[in-house]
Amino acid sequence: MSILVYISTTGGKIKRSALEVLSHCREQAAANNSEVAAVVLDADATSFTETLQSYGAKKIYTVSNPVFKTHLNAPITEALLKVIDQAKPSVFACASTEGTKDIIGALAAKTGAATLPDVANFELTSDGVSALRPVMAAKILSQNTASGDLVLVSVRSGSYDASQSPVVSETIAVDYSPSDFAQVLREVLSSAGDKVDLSEANVVIAAGRGIKDEAGKKLIEDLAESLGGAIGASRAVVENGMFPATAQIGQTGKVVSPELYFAIGISGAVQHTAGMSNSKVIVAINKDADAPIFQMASYGLVGDLYKILPILTEEIKKIRN
Repeated sequence: MSILVYISTTGGKIKRSALEVLSHCREQAAANNSEVAAVVLDADATSFTETLQSYGAKKIYTVSNPVFKTHLNAPITEALLKVIDQAKPSVFACASTEGTKDIIGALAAKTGAATLPDVANFELTSDGVSALRPVMAAKILSQNTASGDLVLVSVRSGSYDASQSPVVSETIAVDYSPSDFAQVLREVLSSAGDKVDLSEANVVIAAGRGIKDEAGKKLIEDLAESLGGAIGASRAVVENGMFPATAQIGQTGKVVSPELYFAIGISGAVQHTAGMSNSKVIVAINKDADAPIFQMASYGLVGDLYKILPILTEEIKKIRN
């Protein structure tokens, strides 16, 4: 049994979530006397081999082509199918990102593989994969198994820790020339002022309904700047126009898994917590002592956020200076 891990990249960097999956697959391979390989698609895929070697990939398949400068479903699917055919893995694993959600269904349809998407954790079994999948807005964990010649698995960000374990790797360059595709990506637009990628951020400052005006928004921005964090938001303050749609976290927004998550003025409805439950440390600030968010918070402050945040931000600045 062998495992092939797809390594997502963006802006010349490997996504943290991809390294989390590679680390877990390395451990699973060691426990089951199997081998873990990685595949990276990029305009300069070979530039990532040193990093992947440090995270334990015994084989590294590199597919370099300018078409991979941006995410296009068709060429990525085509290239991965070629690598899968060459590597012949038993399990194909990837992080559950916006990009991989687009392609895993196509890979399953074209290979006839069993598929377990968006799992919270998984283990290899004697004949396939056993996994836990969050369902019903993560209120329930469903036990699932899949078997076959090939099993596809995508893993939620934050399910595992990324850890290094250097090995001497074999690098295999795979020739690839994209077919003529009708799909053309002309431009990628990002939200103005996004300094930190929300999905990859180690610190997230999330604003909820308790932020009622521009003064409150400024307090969120100041705290985020003091911590070098990204700004997120609940659906309520996105819908009222206070924050952009790109900042929305939750069941209908982004899934984040930072080391530190501030839930400010957020009650903790399941629609929101479904997108941040894998955060390592959660700090909740809310004037309602009975808010559900306190049940999952590592630390909680009950009080007026308009009074708490200026003091908190100032103390953080003092410490960092």
